Order: sequence, then structure tokens, then C-alpha cells
Amino acid sequence: MLPSSSASPSSPVCAAVASQRQSQWLLALSLILIACNLRPVFGSLSVVLPDIMRDTGLSAAGASLLTTLPIVCLGLFAAPTPWLSRRFGAERVLLLALLLIAGGTLARALGSLPGLFASAVLAGAGIAIGNVLLPGLVKRHFPRRAALMTGFYTLAICIGATIATAATVPLQMQLFRGDWAPALAVWAAPALLMLLLWLPQARRMRAEPRSAAGRAGSLGRDALAWQVTGFMGLQSALAYIVMGWLAPILRERGMDGAHAGYVVAASILAQLVTCLLVPSLAARCRDQRGLAVGMSAMALAALLGLLFGPLWASWPWALLLGCAQGGLFALALSLIVMRSGNAQVTAQLSAMAQGWGYMLAAFGPLLAGLLRQWTGSFTSSAGLIVFLSAAMAWCGWGAGRNLLVQPAARGA
Repeated sequence: MLPSSSASPSSPVCAAVASQRQSQWLLALSLILIACNLRPVFGSLSVVLPDIMRDTGLSAAGASLLTTLPIVCLGLFAAPTPWLSRRFGAERVLLLALLLIAGGTLARALGSLPGLFASAVLAGAGIAIGNVLLPGLVKRHFPRRAALMTGFYTLAICIGATIATAATVPLQMQLFRGDWAPALAVWAAPALLMLLLWLPQARRMRAEPRSAAGRAGSLGRDALAWQVTGFMGLQSALAYIVMGWLAPILRERGMDGAHAGYVVAASILAQLVTCLLVPSLAARCRDQRGLAVGMSAMALAALLGLLFGPLWASWPWALLLGCAQGGLFALALSLIVMRSGNAQVTAQLSAMAQGWGYMLAAFGPLLAGLLRQWTGSFTSSAGLIVFLSAAMAWCGWGAGRNLLVQPAARGA
């Protein structure tokens, strides 16, 4: 009888294949769960900000600074992340990100203004590092399923924001007897849990060798890289305007506070659908120009409808806005992966797009607030929204071209 050429289910080869497949599944799940920790810091603070202002005496200007500071940190701390990744390995640096997020969130338990501002810096730094590293890790470990993984971790980011926004006030009132400090600090628990789960995986993984692409020069002279950066920053500017000012806009127009909160929540929930679908759709298209321009137009129409349309139409406009903004965010992250040729360039482009992009995004809600203060009405923000949407569509048309960014050679 001839020996069988196929390996038995209990052979070492099959065992190795099964172990590798199990490791891939565990890695994918870990990255998705890490992504869940990248937005609760923002969503949880916004819903208890009036209580914080009442209890600490924080002024309106101070509240604006407190909410803008983490966004600024997203830009500032994105810049050194590629160097840290090359020096220590992306998986190990991601441990630092989780530690900063957990520590920064725990600092809110102090219930003091210094603790809140320290939290904004620490957590913002950790989120910035995670924002930059995740696209590169997806590109490296899942090159054939990058679009699917991008969709899942983008969906996870939105889910984390939604849960924190919806659950913080009930936790405050029912579990912590109206105390906002522990209700904010409780969101350190998921980050600490992920830190413990990620630690053994990070220790097993070896840092990727420093290739020529990893030692490539700056992307500062590449027009495509700047278009990806502009698209990321402008869609984020609109997103933070919605997060910070949509409820006050609706209340100024006569909607009661609870109803306005439900409309905003519905808009956030609508993002979950397009967060998951758009990356795979973008990967199947010859280029992504039509998607970028089409969703920019959807977001503009929905925002103008919420500003000027009848209040009874706020629900459909909010749902349309959520679909557009979820798709824009997912597309912005997808373009970082699709416009780069390897994991090192992905990390480099991610740092550039999210570093400069979030610095740009911080001006969106700030300008909307200043226009409201100068004119006495949120309708003055319409011009700002039109400008940001048009600029976003223009950048998206350029970033959506089927090209790759080209880092300049060192010394060029």
C-alpha cells in the first residue's frame, strides 16, 4: 500500500496551520477590541460637561479648551509614532497607547480640573498612537483582507463612542449617585482589560525589520499624501462640529434637550452601517473619487437640512448625516491603507494624515463656537460648513485617485 500524500488531521503540519489560523483570529479580534477604546474619552465627557462646569466653576472658554485639547493631542502625538514603531516595534508601542488611555481615563476619578486636563493630554496621546498604528498593523498582518479589517475596526471605533455616549449618564445617575467623576473613570476598565490581553501577544511578536521603505524620507513633497491628509482633517472637522454643536443647534431652533439628544444618538448609530460597508465597497472600485465626492455632498445636504429645514424632518436628515459621516470616516482610514505600498509607508502616511489632519480638525468646532458667539446664531455656521464640505470634496477627488504615495529619498 502506498503511503498517503495528504497529512492527517493530527499531523504536525495541520497542527501548525490550525495554530497559525487561531493566532490570526486572536490578533484580528484584539485589534478590533483595541479600536473600541479610541473614542470613549470623547463621548463620555461631552454628556456630563454641564455638570462639570457647575461643580468646578469651569467657564465656557475653559470647557471649550477641555474639549479641544484631546483633538490637538491627536495631532501632536501622531508625529513621533512612526519613529517609536520602528525603534521598539508597533505591537509594543501599542501597549504604551493602551497604558496612556487607561491612565488618562483613570485621572478623571480625581474629580478636579487638573485631573481633567491631565486626562485630556494623556488619553489624547494614547489615542493618537493607536490611531496611527492600527492601519499599519492591518496592512502588515492582513494584506489580503485589509478592507474587511479596516471596516471592522472602524465599526469598533464608532461602537466604542456610541456606548460611552449612551451609558455614561445612566452610570452616573444609577450607579454613582450623580457623581460624574467615577462615571468618567469607569471607561478605563476596557483599556486595562485590553492591556492585559495584548501584553502576551506583543511579547511574542517580533519587530518588523527596518526595510528601505521604513527608512524612506518625508512625504511632505507628495501632493497625494497632502490630499489624503486634507480629506482626513476636513471630514474630522465636520465630525467634531456635529459632536460638539448639533444638539445645541437643534435646541436653539426650539427642540427640547432630550429630543435633541435622541436625534444626535440616531445619527451616531447610523454611522455603524457605512463604517462597515464602505471599506469593502471602496476596495472593489477602480478608484474612490466618486465615493468621496458623493458622501461629501450627502453630509453637506444633511447639515443644511438640520440647520434650515423643518424640525419634523430632523430625524431623516440626522440618519442621512450619520450614513455620510460614517462612510467618510471609514473612507479616510481606508485611503491611508490603499494609497501606501507597504506597512512602513502606511504608518508614515497615517502619522501625517492624522497628525496634521487632527490639528486642522480642532479648528472646526472652535470656529463654529466663535461664529455663534459673534453673531448670536448658529445659522452663521452654514458658510463654514459649505466651505469645509467643498474643500473635503476637492481633497477627496485627489486622494481617491488610484495611485500610491511616494516618499522622497533621504537627502533629496
